[in-house]
Amino acid sequence: MTTLTRQDLNFGQVVADILCEFLEVAIHLILYVREVYPSGIFQKRKKYNVPVQNDAEKVVVVIMDKEHHPVERFVFEMSQPPLLSISSDTLLSHVEQLLRAFILKISVCDAVLNNNPPGCSFSVLVHTRDAATRNMEKVQVIKDFPWIVADEQEAHMQEPRLIPLKTMTSDIVKMQLYVEERAQKT
Repeated sequence: MTTLTRQDLNFGQVVADILCEFLEVAIHLILYVREVYPSGIFQKRKKYNVPVQNDAEKVVVVIMDKEHHPVERFVFEMSQPPLLSISSDTLLSHVEQLLRAFILKISVCDAVLNNNPPGCSFSVLVHTRDAATRNMEKVQVIKDFPWIVADEQEAHMQEPRLIPLKTMTSDIVKMQLYVEERAQKT
């Protein structure tokens, strides 16, 4: 059994790939469970996928009513611990188990949330550090995909109810998931 260090692999790329796969699955599951889209468009799969960018501090799935006012905000807060110290034999299975727990919490979150009004839509907000934004502007690929500052209306809710769903700390990522729910949805 070998132990990995940051020098042994492109740590940032590995973490970004794992989180991207996780977030893809989590976002689709949120849209399914909260009935933002008809259930018939989703295919059942036994797959583990996710999208995020390495310098993201927070990814927020905002579910909005017909007037584009947020009714729910699923907030994924992420940070990296300072050191990597885990055996290469257990790295992926350990992280997969931890992220699986998040997926299970999302799949049952409708039990603690009120129903959403019909006709909801969604947006995904990515919060980054200022340095990450400056770095993105330098990369040509990202220049071709302009980032847009979120509308204040999408970014904040007045006095939401806070529902913690899951927190984890591992050797490669610390993550917390909670929902901000508008008190009156209809």
